[in-house]
Amino acid sequence: MRWLALILAATLSWSVWALDLQQAKQQGLIGERQNGLVGAVQSTPQVNAIVNDINRKRLENYQDIARRTGTSLTVVQSRAGQLNIERTPSGQYVQLADGSWLRK
Repeated sequence: MRWLALILAATLSWSVWALDLQQAKQQGLIGERQNGLVGAVQSTPQVNAIVNDINRKRLENYQDIARRTGTSLTVVQSRAGQLNIERTPSGQYVQLADGSWLRK
């Protein structure tokens, strides 16, 4: 459970670039994936740049959490994905297990 607190702290500490992410999510351009990463709902060079930047930072955080807690990266990503999807507001996109996007 300690790693759960670390995941929450890590996801809340991304405020430096959260505005770009939040704007893109509100516009339906980016959605949350089950693996704790984000994906492009509508792919453009700008959207892909945001997705790549966010995912690089998230993976660094997830790897750090996995190392510190002795948990596998897959487990950390899966739990983060669940939390991020649960916290996604109505009207924003989440990716289903089959890869399709659903507006929550």
